[in-house]
Amino acid sequence: MEIKNKNVLVVGLARSGVSAANLLSCLGARVTVTDEKGEGELSEKIARLKPRTTGGISLKLGGHDSINISEIALTVISPGVPWDSTFLNKIRDKGIKIISEAELAFQHLKAPLIAVTGTNGKTTTTTMTGEMLNRGGKRVFVGGNIGNPLCEEALNGGKSELVLSEISTFQMEGIETFKPYISVILNITPDHLDRHRDMDEYIELKKRVFVNQDEGDYTILNMDDEITANLSTQGKGRKIFFSRIREVESGAFLRGDKIIYKGQGASLPLQAVSRGGKGQVEEIVCSLQDLKLIGVHNIENTLASVAISGLCGISAKAMREVISEFRGIKHRMEFVREIKGIRFINDSKGTNVGAAVKSLQSFKEPIILIAGGKDKGSDYSPLKNLIEDRVKLLILIGDAKKKIAATLNGFKNKIEANSLEDAVTEAFNRGVKGDIVLLSPACASFDMFRDYEDRGEQFKEIVNKL
Repeated sequence: MEIKNKNVLVVGLARSGVSAANLLSCLGARVTVTDEKGEGELSEKIARLKPRTTGGISLKLGGHDSINISEIALTVISPGVPWDSTFLNKIRDKGIKIISEAELAFQHLKAPLIAVTGTNGKTTTTTMTGEMLNRGGKRVFVGGNIGNPLCEEALNGGKSELVLSEISTFQMEGIETFKPYISVILNITPDHLDRHRDMDEYIELKKRVFVNQDEGDYTILNMDDEITANLSTQGKGRKIFFSRIREVESGAFLRGDKIIYKGQGASLPLQAVSRGGKGQVEEIVCSLQDLKLIGVHNIENTLASVAISGLCGISAKAMREVISEFRGIKHRMEFVREIKGIRFINDSKGTNVGAAVKSLQSFKEPIILIAGGKDKGSDYSPLKNLIEDRVKLLILIGDAKKKIAATLNGFKNKIEANSLEDAVTEAFNRGVKGDIVLLSPACASFDMFRDYEDRGEQFKEIVNKL
């Protein structure tokens, strides 16, 4: 769509909204940004706008009542804006196109796109893959739902050789032409069911990452996840797999304690060096002992990174170097401190049941689990057997604590705490040498904290004061 001299509305002034507004203005659009928050709350974001660019940017803050919908040619939304909000429905009723910031960015990217989605592991996999691509000599932009919005690459003139993006379902609600050269689905477990109608809709949104691909593109899937494995017959992209429990024809897998990459030779336009002609090549990338990350889920994340990087022609040596150095991301299975033989683990980014399940599976030691927060319409029953088997004490916090307690009816070793500080103190007082105190909430954070990062930082601060 030609947008020069057109009126374009950006809804939501988060990081992606700022980047979208700046890109649209550079492209010559007349941009209006609207947000339910007021100028005082958004002062930091407003300072990042570039009002002197070609088209100019105006602000309509503190609600949407002053927006004249009839004058809008296109609407671009931030991920945090509900797709079925009353305001967006009014715009749809006028026949005005609505797209996400990710779709806007894609339309102006010059380099091949790698898009990583899934319920859990997106940030770890995207970050690790970015480091592998860099170590392998690629000029790569890493962004999307992590760090820099995709529009930043377009704003910077598209100088990267590859664009690597973490993509959420919220971003995929508003895509049309979005077409990664390599799409990745790490896993699919229930999440965000407070925003999506049901699990079927959630799965359909995940599938959008490969819906526009053709035979020249690639789709990477987790063979150990039942839902993603069943997607192997869908989409036109060539299928690549990763697995902890079986060998795959093409992709990454475990053989004993060795991570293996198996793929074609120099068949990809992205590859910088031949990997042994047109046939399949097989390489030992590393041993599991090289991994610094905690948890079985991080083995899966590493396998996914190897599958992506192998497709892009990165050598086993470069991948092994990154794997042996990579210590993960903040707030995801992050070791905080050991006191009197009790280890404290910050998994605040574990905001859904699937993440908490993977975290609990990662320890053989007795666990004191701190869980709870803002409920996202989740079913907590998948935690029941794991908690009974591995958790010596469950400490519940937040709005969801009554719901979780009811789901785990019969598990007697549980208490409720009024605050995170009370929970940590209680865990420390009841813990003994050899225990793990694990913050893995299985819930959102917005009932008690600004976001999961705030929750994780407060947890670490409390632990470090013990």
